[in-house]
Amino acid sequence: MKIILDTHIFLWLITEYPNLTQDQTQAVINSQNDIFLSVVSIWECIIKYQIGKLQFPESPEIYLPKKRSDHLIKSLDVKEASLKHLINLPMIHKDPFDRLIIAQSLEHNLTIMTQDEAILSYPNLSLYSSNNQ
Repeated sequence: MKIILDTHIFLWLITEYPNLTQDQTQAVINSQNDIFLSVVSIWECIIKYQIGKLQFPESPEIYLPKKRSDHLIKSLDVKEASLKHLINLPMIHKDPFDRLIIAQSLEHNLTIMTQDEAILSYPNLSLYSSNNQ
């Protein structure tokens, strides 16, 4: 399976946050799955770090890519081709970071791992659940 992590899932993974389910953790560490983190998530975290909403043991531009690499998660750049999906997305979610992650998932046929209720309410997305395994 090819999975893209929503930002909060990645943060929960690297901090061993209890809201990350055992099933989600197993899916991420399963070597048969390709796991991706959008550069959009790194960008979002850096902004939240700058405004004081997130703290990290190191500067985020160093810490986050290191943790991504430590967990064998692939980086996914934003390509112009992904942006074409934005125009047809219903305005269920107004968060531009999440909308870009959704667009990338559509462009690259990725399953989104999230617990964000707004993302989960989008039609026609491949969403991770324990039934995917």
